[in-house]
Amino acid sequence: MLKREESAGYMTNWAARLFARRIERSLKPLGLSPAYLPVFFALADGSALSQKELTRRAAVEQPTMAATLSRMERDGLIVRKPVPADKRSTLFSLKPQARKAVEGVTSAVMANNTEVLAVLSEKERALYLDLVTRIVQRMLELETRDNLADQSA
Repeated sequence: MLKREESAGYMTNWAARLFARRIERSLKPLGLSPAYLPVFFALADGSALSQKELTRRAAVEQPTMAATLSRMERDGLIVRKPVPADKRSTLFSLKPQARKAVEGVTSAVMANNTEVLAVLSEKERALYLDLVTRIVQRMLELETRDNLADQSA
């Protein structure tokens, strides 16, 4: 009999959904959505990136990133600037008011991580993050392999 506690995929997904609900509650007072986090993480240092690069960093589909960027632009969080050398390309960066929100976003994320991971020792937290990082890297490798196989089929 299949038990959810024995399924890495199920438990990872469940944990991710619970984390998402907690961070959503924390970001709500800031007027932000958890869907914006990958863009905040990528642009928090003041950089300007293309939609393609943001999509790659967030590991989401292009239409998902396009919708996220449209909502963030509507909410006054990002600015689009054409690339002078290539008028078809656009770079995205955080507006000054969004850069000011980075501190609040960082605090919310860190507070949630601290509270949730408090059940683990310092060594266990480090091990957990190492293991999850390795799993994510492996899954990205498998995804790349599968995409290449799909293209050659």
